[in-house]
Amino acid sequence: MTTSYLGRGAARIAYDVEGEGPLVVCLPGMGDLRSVYRFMTPALVAAGYRVATMDLRGHGDSDDGFEAYDDVALAEDALALVAALGGGPALLVGNSMGAAAAVCAAAEAPAKVAGLALLGPFVRDHKVNPLLAMAQRLALVKPWGPAAWRAYYRMSYPGRRDERLAGHLRAMRAAMRQGDHWRSFVRTTRTSHAPAEARLGEVQAPTLVVMGEKDQDWPDPVAEARFVADALSADLMLVPDSGHYPQAEYPEVVNPAVVAFARRVHGRA
Repeated sequence: MTTSYLGRGAARIAYDVEGEGPLVVCLPGMGDLRSVYRFMTPALVAAGYRVATMDLRGHGDSDDGFEAYDDVALAEDALALVAALGGGPALLVGNSMGAAAAVCAAAEAPAKVAGLALLGPFVRDHKVNPLLAMAQRLALVKPWGPAAWRAYYRMSYPGRRDERLAGHLRAMRAAMRQGDHWRSFVRTTRTSHAPAEARLGEVQAPTLVVMGEKDQDWPDPVAEARFVADALSADLMLVPDSGHYPQAEYPEVVNPAVVAFARRVHGRA
């Protein structure tokens, strides 16, 4: 597959497109790659959708050198990609930080967004002990930072580590060594999700929330999932034993739900 690039001022966003039909745009979370949708993309393509997966600014095959690396910037990139691929409306699939960006995009440009599928969503900040926050920042300092991040990422698959996870981790490691990607990632980790939380009440698009019941990013992931679902009047799907990446950990559970949701918001492809 040939990687395509979307110009965003002086730098570019990398993305892939597969399939034909109504548009689905998939947004990964911070520190991750577009290949986190390695199982979902084929399922959506087989169901008759055109699927674009994108890398975040300063991640994967995207460029460094952006002024902003936050939720709002990612939302703007997603909407720009929708416009470049025909204007939509698109189903936005967002994982982790990508969910916050999808919320911002839906609030900003409702005509371009047919629906939202939010996986392991971060749509607000959670309270962190100041000492713990300092420890987390120190953990991201080189030379130990990259290894610490990969170890944390690996623990985010508490139920099942698919046969392609090792390759995904190797690709993440290689990507972090490109250009100024590590610094871009560290800047991304300082993102506040307050802008997404402030716009939850503006979202009109139908929404599906998918949360792993063992998502380590939340003290009570089930309660957080219910908060997001209530705030967006969304359908809620809880995935037992899954962590922060349910679409890669239990695709046989998540893919049918997302395909069914795509058919609901886009019509049968």
